[in-house]
Amino acid sequence: ISPQKTLFNGNENGVDYQIVSGEHLSAKANPKSTTGRLDVFTRVITDYSHRFEEIRSGYKGKMYLEVVPKSFPIKVKTGHRLNQLRIRHGYTVLSDQDILRTHSSDPMLFTEGGNPVDVDELKVNNGLFLSVNLHASEGKIVGYKAKKHRDYIDLDNINYYEVSEFWEPIYHQPDDHLILEPEAFYIFASKERCRIPEYLAAEMIAYDTGSGELRTHYAGFFDSGFGGRVEDKGARAVLEVRSHDVPFLIEDGQTFCSMKFEPNTEVPKFVYGDDIESNYQGQELRLGKHFKQ
Repeated sequence: ISPQKTLFNGNENGVDYQIVSGEHLSAKANPKSTTGRLDVFTRVITDYSHRFEEIRSGYKGKMYLEVVPKSFPIKVKTGHRLNQLRIRHGYTVLSDQDILRTHSSDPMLFTEGGNPVDVDELKVNNGLFLSVNLHASEGKIVGYKAKKHRDYIDLDNINYYEVSEFWEPIYHQPDDHLILEPEAFYIFASKERCRIPEYLAAEMIAYDTGSGELRTHYAGFFDSGFGGRVEDKGARAVLEVRSHDVPFLIEDGQTFCSMKFEPNTEVPKFVYGDDIESNYQGQELRLGKHFKQ
């Protein structure tokens, strides 16, 4: 797929999907982590829906996937998983007070040194805020900027492509500042380390445009178990960032994204982690699994 909009019919053998047949079930879709890190924009479309990525209760019909590679052409085939679906029974998110109470007893956010962030230092406002990390020792990489590349990425090829062919490394600057170029795509890591308890699931929501002309994070879902147990001290969230229209100055520790938490109806039998060979457990700054790292 070249950098243009492509629409796929997700129905196999022409059979209509009935994803959410229960009275109180609905569904929300989002790009998979690897999809977002490749700067591939995807969204699910259903007939007569007034919103992308959302599947209403009782829907039965066709389901389509819009795919737009932004930085690199990609080669896909039937069976490749670009998107993911989260099925909901009702829709309840933790309030800011619930987030603070949960963190007090079961820490979800850690400092770079691995200590739980003090409750008084958590930034909450309709979700838990994370900041961007631009600080490192001299000569260390703090991010990546996508190169415009004519060669395609075959999604079957794991740990295959040289990073230098597709990405420009961004090194630590003495003043911990960086100017993002308009419409360029960047990969950064959060300054904090986060973990999602097994009884919760999380979603990183689109950045509030009132806080800056940029979008962070295509891939919104964080699974139960991400970041491990408390003693594992969490993992950094990888941020997919694009500045729009004008250059945008960012600095180390700048608030960058917000995470909402939903309670699971029950603790999942399988959670994110090494036991199911999850790709990004315990991650630092990391590109998608198709690149040699």
